[in-house]
Formats: sequence, structure tokens, C-alpha cells
Amino acid sequence: MGEAEGSQSSAGAGRPVDLVVAGACGALALAALAVAPALAAADPSAGLTLPDPGGLGWWLGAATLLAQAGLLLLRRTAPRAALLAVAAGVPVAAACGLGDASGVATLAVLVAVLTLGLARPLATSWPTYAATAVLVALGITLAGLDVGDSTGEAVGAGVLQGIGTVGLPLVVAALLTAQRETRQARESQAAAMAREQEALLAAAVARERTAMARELHDIAAHHLSGIAVMTAAIGTQIDTDPAAAKESVELVRRQSKAVLGDLRSLVGLLREQDPGQRGDGSAPVRPESLAGVSALVDDAITAGRDVHLRVLPGEHPLGAGVGPLAQLAAYRMVQESLANAARHAPGARAEVVLDDRDRTAAVVTVRNEAPLGVRSDGSPPAGTGGFGLLGMAERAELTGARLDHGPTAEGGWQVRLRMPREALAEDEKADDERADDERAGEGEDR
Repeated sequence: MGEAEGSQSSAGAGRPVDLVVAGACGALALAALAVAPALAAADPSAGLTLPDPGGLGWWLGAATLLAQAGLLLLRRTAPRAALLAVAAGVPVAAACGLGDASGVATLAVLVAVLTLGLARPLATSWPTYAATAVLVALGITLAGLDVGDSTGEAVGAGVLQGIGTVGLPLVVAALLTAQRETRQARESQAAAMAREQEALLAAAVARERTAMARELHDIAAHHLSGIAVMTAAIGTQIDTDPAAAKESVELVRRQSKAVLGDLRSLVGLLREQDPGQRGDGSAPVRPESLAGVSALVDDAITAGRDVHLRVLPGEHPLGAGVGPLAQLAAYRMVQESLANAARHAPGARAEVVLDDRDRTAAVVTVRNEAPLGVRSDGSPPAGTGGFGLLGMAERAELTGARLDHGPTAEGGWQVRLRMPREALAEDEKADDERADDERAGEGEDR
């Protein structure tokens, strides 16, 4: 039912074109039939045998040509049947006495063969083409015998006309079909590439959303869990120990400011615009990431301290594969470590090392030389207690990084943060798998 409706719809859509084709074919055939006697009279040596204009044979031939043109109206809905019916008009035209003008009847056959060649594959339509060639050959042979040609000449001319009438439009149809399929293949390829690009973009957006959700969750869980514990303590202290309750309130305030600061920093790192520029055109914002560590070192040098930065670059951009929250933790670690070095080892030389060579992790190290007041056992001087190292450890745990700290063999102090690269680690694993597959393939070739 659906195919019938589709055929009817296609026929309705193509009917104006079919009318034009059928009308043009009929008009050309009648014009050729009318002009043929004049051409024969202009060159009597050609010896053409044509029907008398206005005679019975001429009118019967003209009716046959018009019938062929009318049958072309069915070339879309029933291309095989239309071709056979049109081809049958060639022997009919010869039987009507058109003589050498019987070849005019092949014009409609050319159109019908081209239509079928564009609509159906050759593998399924070859019997129709063979029958068409036979009908055309039969008609031309009858016409040749009618005008007095020998049997061999008539049959030879008929065979050549039948092959040419079917073969020529089939070649044209094959060329047009190849062009159409090439165009469709290009369009399909372009559409597939567009869909692939959209899928890759959607996957990238999904990964970014997942990373943002995970990091925002970690920030909120880290700080809000502490706030919840402290507010529970405030409820029991407010009546029994007002002073302790006030201290707890102050801690809640600090924790709240801390979580707001972390969220603001994370959003700043994840925004699309350049982290070094504000959207309102005001003063630039320092990126709290590995890229901003150099600015921390510059600040320390400007303050008159002996601080050096050493960057060991890898084959990838600095910090590639390290999440924004982990880079924020590294930035804060360097900031706190330099502050501790200035406070506990004034005048000592400090060094910041960004080691980005490992494909699986980025390592940030801050070390300072021994302070003047160092003890003989290498431990830092008294009064170095505080929450700086505790905050570094919490941030490292929050981001899945590893924090190591302690005195150096020379009596100084060192803090080292190792941050794993999620993306590059996956890429390395994929590269290893591809290398294994290639080696396996080479082994099979051998």
C-alpha cells in the first residue's frame, strides 16, 4: 500500500515533466516524418523509400509515432512495460509502410531506455533491454526488406540499430547514475562527519560536566561537612560555654569564606574566556593554576627574596590532563610553601620545580635551604607549627594527588605534590594497546 502511494505521489510530482517529454518526443518525430520527403527530394541519389505525404501509410505511421509519445507518460510508473510497448511501435511503423523513415520510431525508444536505466539496475532489467533490442532490430529489418534491401543487409542494419538504440542511452544512464551515486556518497560522508563531530563535541561536554560536578561535589563535601560538625557543636556550647561557641561561629565563618573562595576559583578556571582577562575590562585576574606559579615566584623575587623557578617541560602543554582543582591545589601549595619558607627560613634560598615530563603525572616541588636556626637533627626550628601543611594534605586528598613533605639531607625543607593525569594516562594506555596490536599484526605477517 505504501509503495503504491509512493508511486502515485512520484507520478503526480513528475507529470508536468512527463507531459513535456512526451509532447516534445511526439513533435520531433512528426516533424522528422514531415521533413523526410523534402530531404529525399533534395538528394535523389540517396535512394530513400518514403511514404507519400498524406497517404494511408503516412497517417498510420504518424498515428504510431503519437501512440509511442503517449506511452512515454507511463515511463515513471511502469518503466519496463512502457519501454516494451514503445519498442513494439518500431515494427508496427515498418508494417505501416514508413520504409526508410521507420528509424524515426526509435526516438521514443531512446527516451524510454534512458528512463529505465536511471530507475532500475541493469542486473534486474537486462531481459527488458534484450527484448527491446530484438523488437527494434525486427522493425528495422522489416523496413529494409520492404524497401528492397537484401536479407543480409536488412538483418545487419536491424541488429546494429537494435544494439545502438539500447546501448547508447544505457551508457548515458550509467554515467549519470555514477555521478548521482558519487554526489550522494559525498553528501552521506559529509553528514556522517557532521554527526561524528557533534558526537565528539557532546562527549567532550559530558566529560567536562562530569569533571565539574565531581570537583564541585568534592569542594562542597570537604567544607560543608566541617561546617555541619561545627554547627552541631555550637548547639551544645551556646548555653554551657559561650566563649567556645563564639570561636566555633568564627570557624564556621572562615569555612564558609573558604568554600566560596574555592568555588569562585574553580569557576574562574573553567570559564571559557582567557583566565588572565576580566569580562568587564578591569584588572587581569591571576590564574590559580600551574600557569600562575611563575607569577608567585615573580612576587617573591620582587619582595627581595632568593627564589628560583625551574620548569621541566614535556611533549605536551603544561599541566595537560591535570584537572583544574588539582592545579588549584598545586598553586596553593606553592603559595603556602613560599610563605612558610619566608617565615621559618628567612634569607634561605628557595626553588620551585615544575616537572611536566612524566606522561602519567605532573610533579611540583618546593624546597628551601637550611634556615639559620636549624637544629642539629635537621628538624625545623621551634614555632613552625600551623595548619599550612594540614591544608595542603586536605587539598591533595581531595584531588587524588599525593603530598610528601619533610626535611632535606642538607637541613632544609621540601614539599612535593604529585598530580596524576587522567586524560594522558588513558592516551598512554591506548597507545600501548595500539602498539601491541601492531606488533601482533607484524608477527602474523611474518
